[in-house]
Amino acid sequence: MCFLGAHARTHARTHTHTHTHTHTHTHTRRHRSDAQWFAEPRVLPPALHMIRNLAQRREPGMRRGATPTRTERIHAASKMRLFYTAIIWATLVRCTAGIPWTQQKHHHRAVTLTQDEIRAGLSHTDLETMWQRDLRPLLVTRYPGSAGSQAVQEHIKTTLRSLGAGWEVTEDTFVSETPYGQLPFANIVATLNSTAHRRLVLACHYDSKYYPPQWHGREFQGATDSAVPCAMMLELARALDEELKAHKSTSSDLTLQLLFFDGEEALFQWTSTDSLYGSRHLAEKMEITPHPAGATDTNQLHAIDLFVLLDLIGGAGPRFYNQFPSTAHWLSRLQSIETRLHSMNQLVDHPDNVHYFWPNQPVGHIQDDHIPFLSRGVPVLHLIPSPFPSVWHTFDDNEQNLDRSTIQNLNKIMQLFVLEYLNAKPAVPSNPQNAP
Repeated sequence: MCFLGAHARTHARTHTHTHTHTHTHTHTRRHRSDAQWFAEPRVLPPALHMIRNLAQRREPGMRRGATPTRTERIHAASKMRLFYTAIIWATLVRCTAGIPWTQQKHHHRAVTLTQDEIRAGLSHTDLETMWQRDLRPLLVTRYPGSAGSQAVQEHIKTTLRSLGAGWEVTEDTFVSETPYGQLPFANIVATLNSTAHRRLVLACHYDSKYYPPQWHGREFQGATDSAVPCAMMLELARALDEELKAHKSTSSDLTLQLLFFDGEEALFQWTSTDSLYGSRHLAEKMEITPHPAGATDTNQLHAIDLFVLLDLIGGAGPRFYNQFPSTAHWLSRLQSIETRLHSMNQLVDHPDNVHYFWPNQPVGHIQDDHIPFLSRGVPVLHLIPSPFPSVWHTFDDNEQNLDRSTIQNLNKIMQLFVLEYLNAKPAVPSNPQNAP
């Protein structure tokens, strides 16, 4: 019988017919343990037959009943580890067999990397590189239709296209009516493997709040809102380039997608029509775009495993609370990653095990770019601090008021979250103790 976590049990209550079938299937085996299942030769897959026979085979020259040597015991233990690894793998296959790909997100389990794998995976992230290469080019006035917006769009596209992982970068361009007349907008969509069924989505908005001409002479940078989240996503793609390229080559059915929204900010006053221009348009477009190509009953929204929105990040001491119970387990995952990295001394100016992520503390919903996706049934993890940074929507939201330690720590946490969610294991150097 397959074990389902709390989130899967919650999901089962809302998708009765799918899990009723699963229950009927497993009910017939409820008196047979997994050990019994694997012990029966008639149901062992051929690969497991071979591995079990290998594990049970005596070393050449070893007589039946003879006491094994230390070397023989080591070899036997190694083979048994291989056998049990195969058992775990086969059990996972059994648990997901027959589940439609659109429902696999509700059963997904992230891998937990070893400390050596974590060090290897985070060895390429560099705050100063991110700051100079990605953040500063974004710290310009960039409201929709402005020259700064055009420059930021080109920077994002050029950066992603230059990476070895081979991102497919597209634009969702449109014109929309605003309080200031019609303006052009452009969302940027970067997909690691467009043929994969499922996608982990990271999202941010790259536009800055518009201030009318009476503010002449003052430039609103929108550093936390949301230049830093955009730079963090670009740094993640750069720092994990090798791992993402390797993951793509495995033909996994799960991939990474990055969304950069235009027009999140209200141009005059926040209303349902003067806000979220880019996310509203892209959610509508994804809903009518078949996925996989040629499908008649599934679209690109079905492909989203989890929609992770980053906003207002870059100030000191942010606290991220639980907005949606259905995805609280992923916020718990981030808390676990924070704790593990703290214990490994990977975080700076981080005095406590838990400093950022608080899954057991609920908070009210916030209007942001996730809303058009949430309303269409997409699972959302909204990473926005509560309370908002004190510089929010002021001219003090600039580079000088950013906290470098916090940004570096969150870079590492998010990069490890992506690696583990994708089950992408970094290559460990031959002398891992010498890795950064």
